[in-house]
Amino acid sequence: MHQPRRLGRWVGPLVTVLAVALVATGIWWFTSTLPDNGGTANPPATAPSSAAASVTPSGVSTEGPTASATASPSDVPASSAPSTAPATNPATGRVDTLGGLVPDYVLPPIVDGLAPVLTKVPTEQKVVFLTIDDGAVKRDSDLALLEANGIKASLFLANNFVAGDPRFYKKYTAAGHLIENHTMSHNLGFINLSYEDQKAEICGMADFEEQQYGRRPVFFRPPGGPYTLATRQAVAACGLKAIVDWETKANAGNMDYQVGAGLRPGDIVLMHFRPEFPQDLAAFMAAQKAAGLKVVLLEDYLATK
Repeated sequence: MHQPRRLGRWVGPLVTVLAVALVATGIWWFTSTLPDNGGTANPPATAPSSAAASVTPSGVSTEGPTASATASPSDVPASSAPSTAPATNPATGRVDTLGGLVPDYVLPPIVDGLAPVLTKVPTEQKVVFLTIDDGAVKRDSDLALLEANGIKASLFLANNFVAGDPRFYKKYTAAGHLIENHTMSHNLGFINLSYEDQKAEICGMADFEEQQYGRRPVFFRPPGGPYTLATRQAVAACGLKAIVDWETKANAGNMDYQVGAGLRPGDIVLMHFRPEFPQDLAAFMAAQKAAGLKVVLLEDYLATK
């Protein structure tokens, strides 16, 4: 009869001890799950990581780090970065020298089988065109001078000057200069040749330049400059667009003007690949800067391929 009473005396303290133990255990568990910096609890081990899935071209899913709040330069989409690629002129299919300039003159078409003739471009825009003839003197330093001054030129080459080393002028085409037609033989009596002989000289050089440089010339310059109706007809028959002459030339380190005493807008300037090339180029650039003109490719201004 007394034993139940004795057990009853221990029930209360025992319950109290158990309750205290449970509370202490809970406090210990809670504090042990807190991070050292006092932030929120660590995520459970089964929570997804911060890696983001991506898909390779083969379709295999891979994981990589997600983008951070501050993107590095390599994280910037390509479309948002400024483009450094030069613009291509849709009319010519190549990078041109116009720099946004809109030409105000259109090359006349071939009429009645006769190619038009240009001695200058009739424009009021502040442009000038450099053309360089023959190809007899071949020096990398001449190309370097043009490139150092940002000048592109039209090169009227004759076969007898370049046939021994036609690949040399590929350096010029690679740099953005264009090659045009100056006959096969550079015969200074060219206008005295028959129509068929003139045509053979012009077409033969056009074929040669297309084969060597990957572009068929569009302009022709007769040796010495003179031309006849037969010349104009032969130029058209060979698929070229115009005869290009000049009224100004850089020669022997000086400028020679057929009209006026300085460069004018639209002037076509003649030079040659000669030993005095650096002096001639310096004379041209001095005149060009004095006149406030921009040097652009004739082919770009006339939108010819």
